[in-house]
Amino acid sequence: MEKKHFVTLLMGVVGGLLFALGMCMCLLPEWGMFRAGVGFGIVGAVLLLATWLVYRKMSGKAPIRVNAKIIGKILYGILGALVFGAGMCLVLAVEGMMLVGILVGIVGIVLLLCLIPMCLGWKESKQQ
Repeated sequence: MEKKHFVTLLMGVVGGLLFALGMCMCLLPEWGMFRAGVGFGIVGAVLLLATWLVYRKMSGKAPIRVNAKIIGKILYGILGALVFGAGMCLVLAVEGMMLVGILVGIVGIVLLLCLIPMCLGWKESKQQ
């Protein structure tokens, strides 16, 4: 295993655990730890962002230039995740909204799947 992959693995696991624990602390009122959960979530998200930046640096890749296209893709991804999450909330938390929640969740999945060609682009295969 290369050093960059090992470092990325460790940072990603710690960041993901902190983020997930923070979300649990925020979303489970029985715990009564909303403010601490927000802090854990922010620390986890920052660590995950740092993981991505460290991996790019260790791989020798150029830094990403921020432009309107990149910001649009990020906002589109956030929108897709929110629609998907709203569908899950309707299914799990709102009485009698299971069918609507499933449909909203499917729309969210389709939005997120459309993000793949948006980021990678279309490539034609070579015909022999």
